Amino acid sequence: MTALLLTIASVALIGMLLILLTNLHSFPNLKEGEVSGKSARVSVMIPARNEAAVIGESVRSLLRQSYIRMELLILDDGSEDGTEEVAVEASGDDERLRVICGSPVPRGWLAKNWACQQLAEQADGEILVFADADVFWHRRALDALLCEMGRTDAGMLAVMPTQKTVSWPERLCVPLMALAIHAYLPAAAVHRPTHPLLAAANGQCIAFTRAVYEGINGHASVKANVLDDIGLARRVKGADLNLRMVEADGLITCRMYRDWKTVREGYAKNIVAGFGGIAGLFAGTVFHWLVFLVPWGLLGLGFTGGRVPWHPYWALFLVGAGFCVRAVTAWRTGQRPGDALLLPVSVLLMTGIAVQAVWWHWRYGGPLWKGRRAVP
Repeated sequence: MTALLLTIASVALIGMLLILLTNLHSFPNLKEGEVSGKSARVSVMIPARNEAAVIGESVRSLLRQSYIRMELLILDDGSEDGTEEVAVEASGDDERLRVICGSPVPRGWLAKNWACQQLAEQADGEILVFADADVFWHRRALDALLCEMGRTDAGMLAVMPTQKTVSWPERLCVPLMALAIHAYLPAAAVHRPTHPLLAAANGQCIAFTRAVYEGINGHASVKANVLDDIGLARRVKGADLNLRMVEADGLITCRMYRDWKTVREGYAKNIVAGFGGIAGLFAGTVFHWLVFLVPWGLLGLGFTGGRVPWHPYWALFLVGAGFCVRAVTAWRTGQRPGDALLLPVSVLLMTGIAVQAVWWHWRYGGPLWKGRRAVP
């Protein structure tokens, strides 16, 4: 049995290393540049609920963009903390900002998806950019985004913002998102229209041409999907349209969470859907224990005189391979490679997040987020 576990872990880690190596070549970065040709009108849209602590900085960064043919739309989704007032004050009465009061969520819709749909209906841009309220934009970020859309002829550009991590829970959990993208998904396959299930996006920043967004019926096509970003990406690929991914490389940044509570609740909101249900979440948890924890146990067993199939140095290779996958994906996405030494702790924390998600589904029928059930 132990030999079988080693075989599974070996195949998985070698596969991750191979995918990671290909992605180092084929996964592009945003680059500063001038938009060539006629400038398109851009609508940047932010759904916001109780975001007063972060939205001011986001608004200021967007209204300082070197690309000026843009409008900024914010939908205030029933905020109780003065989100609208903070946004308006931060704008300095810039006429490019419009704040929309959200209407009640219709039956069958998730709140954020409904907010995005309302924003799109109000926007007048040829390029539609959906962003979160805690995203910060370098002055030339919008130029870089449009250059990448032009360079790749993308109908949907899935931008992966550079994550800011400060506290230990952030450092140990948030970079695992980059590991999943860069070590599990070959970018070359994601960028081809075949196999629509091979799709990825990060709802913190997604851009569409209006034609593509309307062609897939916008957020109405994913109105009940908690993973609306990935759902939209799959819709684009399923319609034989051009999906592209790109790393923001520091031009667009985001600090998702602040402490263990927000990390736990934020990831627990999506993790069940991300694994395709409770059974998939259980299988995924077992898999990650096998790949990233079991080699450590076997390594300790081997070097304390216990019998280990093959050789204890193979367990050391597997530990090293897991470290490399975690460290290289951290380096690639602007995180701390040295935190890879604590990968087993990260796996245990994610197990705790999985337990939180299962509890929510058992107790409430689905995840909770910002005081509301995140299910329609």
